[in-house]
Amino acid sequence: MTNPTLGTFGVFGLFEQWKQLTAAQLRDIDALGYGAIWGGGSPSAELDWVDSVLETTEKLQVATGIVNIWASAAGPVAESFHRIEAAHPGRFLLGIGAGHPELVAEYKKPYHALTEYLDKLDGYGVPKERRIVAALGPQVLKLSARRSAGAHPYLTTPEHTAQARGLVGPDAFIAPAHKVVLTTDAEQARTVAREALGIYLKGTNYVNNWKRLGFTDTDVTTPGSDALIDALVAHGSTDAVAARLNEHLAAGANHVAVQVLTGPDQLVPTLTELAGPLGLS
Repeated sequence: MTNPTLGTFGVFGLFEQWKQLTAAQLRDIDALGYGAIWGGGSPSAELDWVDSVLETTEKLQVATGIVNIWASAAGPVAESFHRIEAAHPGRFLLGIGAGHPELVAEYKKPYHALTEYLDKLDGYGVPKERRIVAALGPQVLKLSARRSAGAHPYLTTPEHTAQARGLVGPDAFIAPAHKVVLTTDAEQARTVAREALGIYLKGTNYVNNWKRLGFTDTDVTTPGSDALIDALVAHGSTDAVAARLNEHLAAGANHVAVQVLTGPDQLVPTLTELAGPLGLS
């Protein structure tokens, strides 16, 4: 199976963010050498924002991180995939996932729900190599390798990336997302990080995954220990942040999606500062 060609580093943000950026900002990200942008926040099945991003840029890929299987039926999502593929061949990767169990009234085991959804995508002709699955635990990681291009882990560490590589084998695509705050003021960085992570500290899927990685009940109790916060959110100088992101690649990732936490006005400046240390420019 051919892996997605997203480049080594991409940019993660809520899908609403990509709708709000100017054409000039999108072209700047494209020119810096980032290979893809990831749209999080459970975008709707129509995925109309994807078209405008691809029309505005020349090389950027777009990936969803993720379409929530509980909120968006497979049929309409597949229709959007085929529309985007027809207009922009090879530039879109469909990321799907089960989201947060706390937010779903009729929730069943993610493994079974994802399997059923992937079966439907098969029926609607969405190629295996053009989709990716949000995966944290061992069983869903293995499923992602069997039924898609691979895994898109969120809020994880390089140690998780290494474990994931061992589970999915050498050929599956692994694209973790990692949050960054570009400041050498550790307390300021942790304040920003805790504000962003508050909702996830209430999510059993993330908490359970952090415990599998060795974090304690104290670490994962709101507001989160410094050890947990520092593991999940890179901060420091540009070289220090770049080194942390590169740890994922050394652990077996193919691509790392960088999520800048310091607001939309700082997105392009931060990506610009990181581009050199990341080897993009």
